[in-house]
Amino acid sequence: MTSDSSVKAQYCFENINGSCHKTSWSSGIRITLYVVLGFLTILTLGGNLMVMISIAYFKQLHSPTNILLASLACADFCLGLTVLPFSSIRSVETCWYFGETFCRFHSCLDASFCYSSIFHLCFISVDRYVAVTDPLIYPLKFTVPVSGMFIAVAWTFSIVYSFSVVFTGANDKGIQELVNALSCVGSCQLVFNKTWVVVSALLYLIPFLTTIALYSKIFAVAKRQARMIEMTSNNIQSSRNYSDGGRKRERKAAKTLGIAAIAFLVCWSPFFISVIIDAFLNFITPPLLFDIMVWFTYSNSAINPLIYSLFYPWFRKAMKVIVSFKMLRLDCSTMNLFPN
Repeated sequence: MTSDSSVKAQYCFENINGSCHKTSWSSGIRITLYVVLGFLTILTLGGNLMVMISIAYFKQLHSPTNILLASLACADFCLGLTVLPFSSIRSVETCWYFGETFCRFHSCLDASFCYSSIFHLCFISVDRYVAVTDPLIYPLKFTVPVSGMFIAVAWTFSIVYSFSVVFTGANDKGIQELVNALSCVGSCQLVFNKTWVVVSALLYLIPFLTTIALYSKIFAVAKRQARMIEMTSNNIQSSRNYSDGGRKRERKAAKTLGIAAIAFLVCWSPFFISVIIDAFLNFITPPLLFDIMVWFTYSNSAINPLIYSLFYPWFRKAMKVIVSFKMLRLDCSTMNLFPN
């Protein structure tokens, strides 16, 4: 006895004409994907929440740099809270069940948090550059209000740009026939015409080239300062301990944040390259490969707290205080988090 071995095509919406095809994963693959993507989402939320609580709670961490870090963590936390859950369902089910309007809103949030992260990293590199190259001027120029101004610029521009381009549909103006040919009911894929691809690429490249250039200069200066410290005579070293300790901490912070910037570049570059290529070659990237690159970019939001925990002793100490609930003590907010 033989059975019909043909597999009936599955659609996102069985009763709607023009519905997208649905990939039929096995139960094991679907469960595995939900577990992996769910873990990444929880890691993103938990890690960045730790960063925000640490910097907000401990008074010793109320520095201009750390306030920028807290705002960066807020962008990553918001991504994990508002974007990743819906993206997880879309990736596993290979369908978008939440409507076209929410698709655009979801894409706007996604783009907003992306550009906000880029500008935060750029402003942090400026902060670190001045701190390492001109430590005497740094406390005068980079204050908490200045960090607040940087944060306002990063958030305001990112949100206004993303919503004005994506939510209005300006991103696919002029390529509507191609979009209609690629689209189906149950899809949610953001596409850009050539004009907006170039603009978006510049908004990615300019801040990041600036960031890389500044960190290159920072590491060159730090290396030169390290050699000068090694050449310092032992008989005057004790009088320089405090100053050298402060400079060493500034250099270490620059190194750690430089690693975070490189991680962002590695995670986001494949996606941006794909978007640029697609705009000029009629969107040739296979959907599965594109989805993998999207999640590769999302993973960056979970990486930053891991980098801080590896290279920042103060962050590890703050996490121990938070998870052990010692922070409920009234005097805990003023404790010393930095090693002597």
